[in-house]
Parts: sequence; C-alpha cells; structure tokens
Amino acid sequence: MRARDLLILALVVPSTPILCDEPQQKPQAGTEHVEVTATKVPEEPDKVPAAVTVVTGKDLRNRGATDLRSALALVAGVSIAPGGDAGPAAAVPEIWGLREFDAFLLVVDGVPQGGAFTPDLPVISLEDVERIEVHRGAAPVMYGATSFVGVIQIIRRAPGSGEAQGSAAGGNHSSYGVGVATDLPTWAGFSSRIAADYETRGYDDPRTEFWRGHVLWKNLRPMSGGTKFRMDVEATWLDQNPASPVPREGAVLSPRVPLDSNHNPGGSSLEPHRETLTLGHSTPVSSGTWESTLSFSLRDEAILRGFLTTVSNDPSTPNAVGFREEVDQVEGYLDSHRSLVTKSNFDALVGLDYLYGQVSAKGGDFDYFVPLDGSNPPDGDSIPSQSEVHIGDDRNFLGLYGYATWLPAKRWRIDGGLRWNYTVESRETSAVEFATATSEGGADRRTESRPSGSFGVVFAAWEKSLDHFNVFMAYRDTFKPAVLDLGLDAEDEILEPETAQSWELGVKSRTLDGRLDVRVSAFTMDFQNLVVSQDVGGLPALVNAGNQRYRGVDLEVEGRIAQQWWARLGYGHHSAKFLDYVQDFGGVPTQLDGNRVEMSPEDLGSVGVVWARPQGFTAHAELEYVGDRFLNKRNTALADPYHTWSAGVGWRSKLWAIRVEGVNLNDARDPVSEAELADAQYYLMPGRRYFFSVQRSF
Repeated sequence: MRARDLLILALVVPSTPILCDEPQQKPQAGTEHVEVTATKVPEEPDKVPAAVTVVTGKDLRNRGATDLRSALALVAGVSIAPGGDAGPAAAVPEIWGLREFDAFLLVVDGVPQGGAFTPDLPVISLEDVERIEVHRGAAPVMYGATSFVGVIQIIRRAPGSGEAQGSAAGGNHSSYGVGVATDLPTWAGFSSRIAADYETRGYDDPRTEFWRGHVLWKNLRPMSGGTKFRMDVEATWLDQNPASPVPREGAVLSPRVPLDSNHNPGGSSLEPHRETLTLGHSTPVSSGTWESTLSFSLRDEAILRGFLTTVSNDPSTPNAVGFREEVDQVEGYLDSHRSLVTKSNFDALVGLDYLYGQVSAKGGDFDYFVPLDGSNPPDGDSIPSQSEVHIGDDRNFLGLYGYATWLPAKRWRIDGGLRWNYTVESRETSAVEFATATSEGGADRRTESRPSGSFGVVFAAWEKSLDHFNVFMAYRDTFKPAVLDLGLDAEDEILEPETAQSWELGVKSRTLDGRLDVRVSAFTMDFQNLVVSQDVGGLPALVNAGNQRYRGVDLEVEGRIAQQWWARLGYGHHSAKFLDYVQDFGGVPTQLDGNRVEMSPEDLGSVGVVWARPQGFTAHAELEYVGDRFLNKRNTALADPYHTWSAGVGWRSKLWAIRVEGVNLNDARDPVSEAELADAQYYLMPGRRYFFSVQRSF
C-alpha cells in the first residue's frame, strides 16, 4: 500500500462506522419520483415533454451499483462503456445511438462538470447519491450549448437528511474501498453534511488499476426572508494506470496482440486532481423564487501513456508512440434565474448563465518499442521527448434563456424554451521538433451568436387515481462548439460548431394502481458538422466531417410486482447512419452516405429483477445486451453482439448488511469503445469482477 493510500485511509476510517443501506420501507403503489433537469424546478417525470428516467439512491444500493455503468444499466436506450481514453475510472456513454465522450452533458448538483470542455467522468463518486436523472435528447435551454443527446445529472443528499452510513468492501484483483456519509453538528447556523470515500480497483489487464479519494462537504443555512444559502466544497484525487486499446487489422482485432496486454510505457499514469467550491442561494420572491449558483473548479492532470502504431515485434524499429503532458484547467459557472408561478395556469422561468473554461497543456511525444505481449516495457520517464508542444485555450459561453409552461386546458400542457447563445473561443498553439529544429504554431479565434430552442406538448389522454396515460411531442434545435483536441498535433484551428435538430414523440403510462409503468419514445435527429477523430499525418486529429442522422425507439417497463419485488426492462432500437459524409482513407476521399455509424449498435437491451426485503435475504440479477456494431466507418469490420450478467445476494438487519456482488459474471471481453487518441484501436469490456461488502447504518 502506498503512503498516500495510508494517509487517505487515516482521514476516512477513524470515526467511520461501517455503513448501510437504509432500512427499506414498504413500497407504495404510485410513489412518484421528481426530477429537476428538464425544467430546473421539481416535476413529475411523466408530466414533462421529454424522455426522463430517475434512478433513486435506494435503487442503487439495492442493486449494489457503485459506478455509472452499473447505475444506469437498466435505463432504456443507454449503454455505458467502462474505461476509455480517460482511464479505467472513466466511461463512454451512448445515448440515442451516439457513443462519444463529449456528446452528453454531465451535471452534478446543478453544476455542469467539465461542461466547457468534456464531461469529467473519471473523478465522479457515487457515494451518498440521492438520485440520478437521465434526460434523453438535447440539453434544455437552461444548460446552454452543451449537449445533443442527453443529460446525466447526479444529485447527492442534502445536509440535514438524517442518513448516517458507512461501508467497506473488498474484491478480486486487490480491489477494496471504504466510505462514510453523515450529517455534522450545526455550525454558524449551517446544517452540514460530509461524504468521504476511497477506492482502489485492479483489473485483468496487467499494470492497470486506479486509486481514488473523494471528499464532499455540503452546507446549507436558512436566512431571513426564507432565503437558503448553500456552500459546497469538494475534492477528488485520482491516480490511474491505464489499459491499452487493441488494434484492428482488417476486419478483426489483431490476433497477434494478446487479449490482456498493456503496451503503455513503464510508469504510465493519468493523475487528475479536481477541487470545486460552489455557492448558491434560493430566495422566495413575489410569485416565485430567485435562485443563483456560482461554482469554481481547479483541475490539473499529469499524463504519461502510449499506444501501438505498428503491429510488429521487430525490436529494431519503434512500434509505439508515447505522450507526456501536464494539463491545467480552470472552470467557472454562474447561473441566476427567476421562476414565475401564476394562478392562470402559466409558469415561467427566465435567467442567464455563463460557463467559462481555460486550459493550458504542455507536453511532448516519443517513440519506443514494446513487445506485442506487453512484457518488459521501457521506462517512460527515461525516454526523452522528441518535441515540445504548448496548447492554450479560453472558452466563454454566455446565454440568456426563458422557459414557459402553459396549461390551456385540463388535459393539455405546452412547454417552450428559447435561448440566445454567445460563445467566444481563442486558442494559441506552438510546437518544436527537436530533431529538425523546426517549429510551427498559430492562433485562432471564433465567435458564435445564434439562438436555440425547444417546444413540447403533453396530452393527458386518461387519468384515474394513481394511473394515467400521457402522450408527448417535442422539438429541439441546438448547437455545440467543437470539442477541444488536447492531443500533441498542435492544431490551432478552431473547428465549426456542431448543430442538431431533433423531434421526439412518446407515451408515458401507469396502470394497475400505479404498479406498472410503461414509457415509449421515438426520436429522429439530424446532426451537422460532427467532430470526429481522423488520421492526419499518421496521428489522430479532430476534424469536422459531415452529417449524420439518428433515429430510434426506446422502451422502458418498470413493475412493482409485490412488496419486495421490483423489475425493469429496457430496450432501444437505434439507427445511426451517415448522410453526406466524406472522409479520407489512405489519400482516397470516400463517401460514407448510408453507412452505419461506427460503434453504434442497432439494438440495446436490459432486464433486471430486485428482491429487496426490509430485513433478511436480498438478491438482484441483471442482463445487458449490446447488438452487433461496425468497428469502422467503411462498415467492413462487424463486431458480434455480446451480453453481460451481473448479480448479487445479501442479508440485512435493521442496522447491518452484508453483500456479495458479481459484475460481468460471464467474463465478456468484447470491444466497447474506440480510442480517440489512437487510430483503429478499441478498448475491451473489463473482465469479471466480484466483491464483498459490509454496511452499517447508525
């Protein structure tokens, strides 16, 4: 165990009773969830014109879910690929058939996390979660130019919730973790709550693991006039030893590269550290509420990693390229909005927000040789860089928005949102090649000013007691500045923004006295100026590459079978295809119109059953299915469908609980995401994982 591990354990463990699942109450038919992502005010998900799924913290604990993939495993039409370029603690979500690390918006307690650049998934902890909201489709106008296909919002328990709990767990590959969450004594009028956790996780892949420590301190103070003041402080320290993607040769993954082989240089690591301060207030005003949030984050990351460039075992010639980089990032977020609630069935929300991002990266690359089985890699720290690259980028996203809800008749609801977006981005780059003493670089600046908006209608066709049948329709028009490439090709050009227009039609029903929910939504989205990774001069670079169309249907069925039984089924059928889309392959421009988008399966499915008794024996089981998908844009390499099984059993009393969990029990090792930093290489599903946990409430 490292010295840092001992320090974090010393901070977390001493006063930590070991945790627990809260005692389960008898499920009540028709119990409603609430969500705030769609409108920024609490709403019942079935009453808004959007496909929204709420996963409660109780659901997560009943299913033993400790990461984003397991947490959202049963959400219809959503597939989470663990790992990826950002390291083994990261994930690459797919929503509406689009699997891109930056295509969705990650929100934590109302604040976009990494929103100005890319969602910062590696540092996310699911300790002390109250609920997770999944909003499919473009981000609402209140969140700006940030997402086309979905919003994932994680909401943690508030101070004064009264829940006190702790946990300890251990599993295969020397994995273990501890956590605590509890209210603290009141200070200076503040209600206070702290959540802290530490986890280390190993993998089948050699030299692949991560260590993560996380602390969240939440504070809430009532003030005069009904105002509530919020102050949250959060810090995450993460140290990852990354895995390697597997290269493709022709239509298949290279048979010359062993399944579990790591081609990173010795000492490779990804070490992001993030600290965040969030302030906010909620103040009652005439006919509504005025709310503001101000958040400031510092993030730094040290990177040392490498990828195969040639599938060769000839030690006389380098077959891999390594990268070392120091990245410093500053993020700021301000949102202030006022709600208006009238007696004439008309509610409105008006506000402004400002999202700021600044990043500075400095690094270089180097060539090296590593055997294809990954054995005896060279020490990355001892290999000098062959170049020095500097990248600086500043982003300013400003918006004025309004959102209104009108109930013109008993059965009808009409929603409309309009936003004016103003974005300014500036970039400077420089690069020096040591071997030739040549240098290049430049600067660019792009300003965009344009509207975006949404319109939705809900018709309550039938309602009786706890049951209902609602039909909704929605249209959204949005845009998003191109993702920033922090690779070492030092491109100074700022790409054109991506734009999308989408339609959605759906049904949300509840029957059998509130015990059966069925939700179906169909969508179509046209996507322009998509930013993709393309081989440029032997290195992957980001380019604008044409148009795509996404269509599909998502089905979600949730049943409360009995007091202790709960089940959910999810299915998504997605068609993701290129329209006018020309890409260069080996110097030959190729039209891809009609091809399926790479890594996008047409079919996704999941089914899960939970037996959650208040005391005594508990169990759950889940099956996830991912259909066939092409590994490349030319659609010449088709990957077979795969599935994974997960299950757990446990026993609990009023205060104590013990569990045994297994994830990917069938040990599927299929390709699940494509590397953006290496050409034609793919990350695999991590191997079988199991763990034992002890929990206690106090």
